[in-house]
Amino acid sequence: MKYLKPLLAAAPVLALSAAAAFAQDAAVAPAAAAAPVPTADPGHTAWMLVSTVLVVMMTVPALALFYGGLVRSKNVLSILMQCLVGFAVMAILWITYGYSIAFTMPGTPTSLSPFIGTLDKVMLAGITPASVSGSIPEIVFVAFQMTFACITPALIIGASAERVKFSAIIFFLILWFTFAYLPMAHMVWGGAGSYLGSTWGALDFAGGTVVHINAGIAGLVIAIMGGKRIGLGRDNFAPHNLVLTYIGAMLLWVGWFGFNAGSELAADGVAGFALVNTIVATAAAGIAWPFAEWLTRGHASLLGGASGVVAGLVAVTPACGTAGPFGAIIIGLAAGAICFWAATWVKSKFGYDDALDVFGVHGVGGIVGAILTGVFANPSLGGIYASYPGFGTQVTAQIVAVIVCIVVSGVVSVIALTIVKAIVGLRVTETAEREGLDVTTHGERAYN
Repeated sequence: MKYLKPLLAAAPVLALSAAAAFAQDAAVAPAAAAAPVPTADPGHTAWMLVSTVLVVMMTVPALALFYGGLVRSKNVLSILMQCLVGFAVMAILWITYGYSIAFTMPGTPTSLSPFIGTLDKVMLAGITPASVSGSIPEIVFVAFQMTFACITPALIIGASAERVKFSAIIFFLILWFTFAYLPMAHMVWGGAGSYLGSTWGALDFAGGTVVHINAGIAGLVIAIMGGKRIGLGRDNFAPHNLVLTYIGAMLLWVGWFGFNAGSELAADGVAGFALVNTIVATAAAGIAWPFAEWLTRGHASLLGGASGVVAGLVAVTPACGTAGPFGAIIIGLAAGAICFWAATWVKSKFGYDDALDVFGVHGVGGIVGAILTGVFANPSLGGIYASYPGFGTQVTAQIVAVIVCIVVSGVVSVIALTIVKAIVGLRVTETAEREGLDVTTHGERAYN
């Protein structure tokens, strides 16, 4: 009993203390609930890590093999080397300043904010393992977008194949990446306030404008300003190894699932639609191109099938997360036929030497896909874009985005090539071109 008396005497004090603590916790709880600490979702993060690896595969082995098989045997190593070094340089530039310019907005918007980002995250300043972008770690988002920034300049290499100096193409890619790719990425994907994505409402799920039209226009400019290869129309310029080209194209198809479905930045139903659309649009284009060959030339070639696959991948890229499978199939059929026409009749008619059809496939395919995205995102046509504003509004936004991309990439490419030509020159010597860039530039041969 003597031990209970002190406890009974202290009970009122303990009760008041407990009540005060409860009241303090209750006051803090609403504030904590109103501002939860953002955390990354493990499932989404795992999918984005896989997607990032898949897109890396698209460039260093896949695109290099696809392009390498299309050139003559004396130039295959030069193409592989350009893809390798181009990828490596862009990766460094992306970390140094590319991510910051493409994806940061100032705290107080300026007149330039819709068109270009800031330098606030140069060298990834302020990004830690705890930094979150949406539902994934920001560093994973940085890595995923890095792969896009690396493959896009690499696409251009095919237009200048077999004749442009190694130093010239790398110098050009640095300038083009800085002044064409980064502004386009910001205008489309830069978030609230971005000129095309936010203000105009243009849809580009995975890079129809930012990647493919952008690279395709640059390829057309470099093909024209770089001039034709010596002996074109007279010598044999047939691909030296279509097996390599086929392997590269099919690796591109597999890697493109990371490119397209990964652009949802989550492992969810929209990513599932993007994956299915990537399969069926590519299948449709892989049928349409050889069928067009058969109608016009009497045969369906493996090269046509592989080219159709790439054209379908390109065209469905902007639409994969907003169109339905029906729309994706129509986009693929259109891309296969139209890109075949662009890579054959159009190129022959205007006489430019787009060596590996960068403009014919990526430029034209990107334009077809970007505009048709505005059509087939419509839920009444099977699209899954719930905020569809109407046919006229959305198609107009898509056309504006296409025009802006053509102007930006075209102007930057002309200026960049003029600078490169003045400083290092564009073409290798005639002797070097005839002997082959593998030996004259890199001192080695692919085959003994």
